[in-house]
Amino acid sequence: MPIDAARALAAAPRETRIAWTRKDVLLYHLGIGAGRPATDPAELRYVLEDRLRVLPAFVTVAGDGGVAGEGAGLDAPGVDVDLTAVLHGAQRIGLHRPLPPAGEATRTSRIAAVHDKGKAAVLVLRTEAADADGPLWTSDTQLYVRGEGGFGGDRGPSPRLPAPEGPPAHVVDRGIREDQALLYRLSGDWNPLHADPEFAALAGFDRPILHGLCSYGMALKAAVDTVLAGDPGRVRSYATRFAGVVYPGETLRIRLWPEAGAPAGTGRIRLTASAVERDESPVLADALIEHD
Repeated sequence: MPIDAARALAAAPRETRIAWTRKDVLLYHLGIGAGRPATDPAELRYVLEDRLRVLPAFVTVAGDGGVAGEGAGLDAPGVDVDLTAVLHGAQRIGLHRPLPPAGEATRTSRIAAVHDKGKAAVLVLRTEAADADGPLWTSDTQLYVRGEGGFGGDRGPSPRLPAPEGPPAHVVDRGIREDQALLYRLSGDWNPLHADPEFAALAGFDRPILHGLCSYGMALKAAVDTVLAGDPGRVRSYATRFAGVVYPGETLRIRLWPEAGAPAGTGRIRLTASAVERDESPVLADALIEHD
């Protein structure tokens, strides 16, 4: 059987040392579309090293770019699947404190759950990172593996949230460059689905699609810039479900609903994203940002 759930869950956690530099952060920010317009002071804080603020979604590529990417966890014990059958289903990150623009950390990763959705299996890869000052972040990556369900396992929780109430407070459009996936992949996610037309065709797409984590970062940046006064250090957690694809050259439309939160001093932002050119086809759904 390609997925041996018991073996995958019983496997010892993997511990590795990771490091990142300002250059890694700058490249990531450029890959999610930062720096446009190039002279805008609000953009320069993402692309100039002397004033650099780190968008929390950087944790999905920090160190080697693969741990929270779409191909992550597929080399774990008990897991042997075809990469063309794998889609990134959902992503959550939790921040213990603002990320430094350069640093070193110990990262621990393991398969935390294997869910049986009938026609597919869902692998939940959990990673935790800590440096000399303590915990930095926790990340949960859900990988949807088509054709690998039906093994009698638990279906797992539903990530669905109630629909946001009323019209959004903000609507932000972000154009996706034709070469954006080629730039984003330099941060470490080398899945050919995002670059090779022949591989994309094998996976059922008529051309390469944008990385789910690229649209994830683009949407978070829009929320930080629009609602949080450009301060990424205020983000405490960010979760979303990948509801569909977006292609390079299209426009990502991001809708934002700021909400009052609890306990006192915290807030929440509901978020959706869609592909404008394809009748607002859903891209991100059930998204929630928690912030200071």
